[in-house]
Amino acid sequence: MKLGFIGAGQITKAVIIGILNSKLRVSKIFISERNKKISKFLKLKNKKIKVKKDNQEIINRSDWIFLAVTPDVGNIILKKLKFSKKKLIISFISTINMTKLKKITGLKKNIVRAIPLPPIALCKGPVPIYPSNKKVKNFFNKLGSTVEINNEKLSLNFWTTSAMMAPFYELLLSLSNWLVKKGIKKNSAQKYISSLFLALSEDAFNHKTNLKKLVKNSQTPGGLNEQAVKDLRKAGFYNLLEKTSNKIMKRLNKSQSN
Repeated sequence: MKLGFIGAGQITKAVIIGILNSKLRVSKIFISERNKKISKFLKLKNKKIKVKKDNQEIINRSDWIFLAVTPDVGNIILKKLKFSKKKLIISFISTINMTKLKKITGLKKNIVRAIPLPPIALCKGPVPIYPSNKKVKNFFNKLGSTVEINNEKLSLNFWTTSAMMAPFYELLLSLSNWLVKKGIKKNSAQKYISSLFLALSEDAFNHKTNLKKLVKNSQTPGGLNEQAVKDLRKAGFYNLLEKTSNKIMKRLNKSQSN
């Protein structure tokens, strides 16, 4: 199988590294030269990876084409390209819906929208796809866990929560910086905080009870965790998460309707 990537940003980098770390059988990976730093890095990773200046050449030489550009760039460059009906298109573009994709590419089928995140480089994490597609499902199951969505509007919920990636890392950074201010070395602080939240996430994923019970069971009366969660609730920390999610959802809905 030959894969082609239009766009060479961080998500393209993560997906390709995940492919190289997986058991997927890929003969060639063509990537655009748009981000020279990332494309050069990937080219040195494996002989299967070829960097091309011409996006049309990438499409012509690939069986599957991944659209991994920003919405603004996508609206400009994609309509200038020709897509064969025999190709499978997988779009990572958040704000270009299926109707627009069909219009831009001129294809009525063989288009799938997917939401990969950076942990895919480790072959971990969920990958929501719309619509259901057996081949794409099997592909992403080797890079993480595929989540099939049967309603495109529902996919906006997943796009919204995927926007919490940077806030999550910011949380880790804030706690790490707090430790540094208290005299802990930077490397030790980052290692501790990252390891702590990795363990908590794995515990939540593997736990048989629901998250609400997990919140309750992690507290003891008058304990430190009880104080922390009460103070954060009182400060509106968790309400802000919901408000921010609603704003992002509103933005996505607006972009989809334009």
